[in-house]
Amino acid sequence: MRAAILHKTGQDTLDVRDDVVAVGFGPGRVRVRLRAASLCHSDLSAMNGVLPQPAPFVPGHEGAGDVVEVGEGVAGVAAGDRVVLCWMAPCGRCAHCERGRGHLCVSSLRRLGAPGFRFGGDDGADGGGAGEGGPGGAVEASGFYGTGAFAEEVVVDQNAVIKVPADLPYELAALIGCGVTTGIGAAVHTARVEPGASVAVIGAGGVGVAAVQGARVCGAGRIAVVDPVASRRERALAFGATDALAPEELKGVAKSLPGGGFDYVFEAVGRAATVRAGYDAARRGGAVVVVGAGAQDDLAQFTMGELFFNEKRLLPSLYGGASVPRTVALVVDLWRAGRIDLDGMVTHRVGLADVNEAIAQMRSGEALRTVVTLG
Repeated sequence: MRAAILHKTGQDTLDVRDDVVAVGFGPGRVRVRLRAASLCHSDLSAMNGVLPQPAPFVPGHEGAGDVVEVGEGVAGVAAGDRVVLCWMAPCGRCAHCERGRGHLCVSSLRRLGAPGFRFGGDDGADGGGAGEGGPGGAVEASGFYGTGAFAEEVVVDQNAVIKVPADLPYELAALIGCGVTTGIGAAVHTARVEPGASVAVIGAGGVGVAAVQGARVCGAGRIAVVDPVASRRERALAFGATDALAPEELKGVAKSLPGGGFDYVFEAVGRAATVRAGYDAARRGGAVVVVGAGAQDDLAQFTMGELFFNEKRLLPSLYGGASVPRTVALVVDLWRAGRIDLDGMVTHRVGLADVNEAIAQMRSGEALRTVVTLG
């Protein structure tokens, strides 16, 4: 089958190959024929090393397709079901899972780098570790955070798939796998934005636009989107933003609001500097919702005095801030009711052979979401 491989962390482009095999099928595992995947900025962060992911690996974690085969003991999905991938597969047994907070389960991260694919070999036998020589000279690779959506087929844990309705188009289902769920969940579950609230969203990529839509669903009265790229912030107006601001305009607009700032500021970039800008733009008693995935060594700084005196809440939001299947179901319901626009978020489409074009479109800010069609 075909898949796109990153051979070494820091490389700018992927190697699209047709000699790749998905490995690891067995009890508790599910084989999925992927039909669509969308490119998320987290894929680029894994490629450049900001997010930890051992290479070689197959990027992509926003994927949708059909279950082909289920292993012994798998419950909840069957062959023929339409599913989306979940890149933080919960174990279902830990304290977080038992509390209904499976999005905080880290069991899947303990398997980071586990083999999910093999390429370049002479036969289809299993063996070897990721990056090591396997049978017939094959090399094994992992899938990004246990998935690897830039492939025609994946083998994943049973908890890494979420069943969705059969009439949900594959390309829209792919968006729900991460970015849309993350942004809408941040507004609905983490922030719990009140009707009439003032909101700023820093970063007008896919997650930022989803946060805009989530704030609109909650009934926010004013939604300002902040981005250095004019076309990106102007595009956000079509999804419910009321103001499109360049970064240098944020401070002045915030000060002009009642209370001297926004009720909620969503940071959807993943950088300490924009978290700090969001904190400064929030009113006293307001909230800064940190949605962007940043680097481990990028330190945001606050003084103890300002944290105490301003009572601004810092609210990190991981993968929508709630059980992922629950948030996915919410997003599907909102889409069915016409309350969110998923179609408009797909600005570009390419085939797997042109996945590097999709990467260039995201780096330039040209694309909101590029969908990679997989047949």
